[in-house]
Amino acid sequence: MSQFPKTFRIGGDMEVNRLGFGAMRIVGPGVWGPPADPAEAKRVLKRAVELGVNFIDTADSYGPAVSEPLIGEALAPYPKGLVIATKAGLTRQGPDQWRPVARPEYLQQQVEMSLRFLRTDVIDLWQLHRIDPKVPVEESLAVIVKLQKQGKIRHIGLSEVKVPEIEQARQVAKIVSVQNIYNLGDRRHEDVVQYCQAHEIAFIPWFPVAAGKLAQPGGKLDEMSKRHGSTVAQLSVSWLLHRSPVILPIPGTSSVAHLEENLKAADLALSAEEMKELEDAVK
Repeated sequence: MSQFPKTFRIGGDMEVNRLGFGAMRIVGPGVWGPPADPAEAKRVLKRAVELGVNFIDTADSYGPAVSEPLIGEALAPYPKGLVIATKAGLTRQGPDQWRPVARPEYLQQQVEMSLRFLRTDVIDLWQLHRIDPKVPVEESLAVIVKLQKQGKIRHIGLSEVKVPEIEQARQVAKIVSVQNIYNLGDRRHEDVVQYCQAHEIAFIPWFPVAAGKLAQPGGKLDEMSKRHGSTVAQLSVSWLLHRSPVILPIPGTSSVAHLEENLKAADLALSAEEMKELEDAVK
């Protein structure tokens, strides 16, 4: 059976367990407003840390301004080694509505708000949520580099970018992570994964669980998950962990039971033949 590295050093100095937690689902429907049960949301966060999760990803726009305060309330002061990543650069107009805004003065304001909501003096990993088509990425990141020099940000990452955009951003900032959509059934960013692996950049796949025909009853994922006594979600996440040592999956949930189920994906071993079988199934 294929084994995979259990940890990765983001930026070369922040060692995290590769299976993290995405805090997008601890807010209301459409990633909008407060959760139906804020106490359960905090229990999920606390239980994740109890189970060994030491990488939690959020954003100012989740809610907006709901996910970050919940994390601050549930987990601050943070235990040593817990890495909290956040993002800015997307604004909200309503449920499931997102619009990029990455003007320097706006990003600076959002960094200060994130620090306050997360109850911390330094953001471990700050990510540009989207490149704003109206603002050169160099201009957006210049203020972030300034805040990094001031000690308010430890490391800088990007989200939903192509390889040329990563290279453009690397002219002005050290980029340690990229967060793009990626799963077994959606591999449009395969070249970005390869680029990140070549440059020791963390690749954080959002929407890590494959859906559609692949996951339907009788589909390849369903068939193989029965073989392993696992769920389709566990198998999807395990594939990501095996796919590349730089991939840090962040499945999210608003339920403790679902969280515990997701985290068992780290114990699932796939052979090279099974990896190929899964990948061939989506061609």
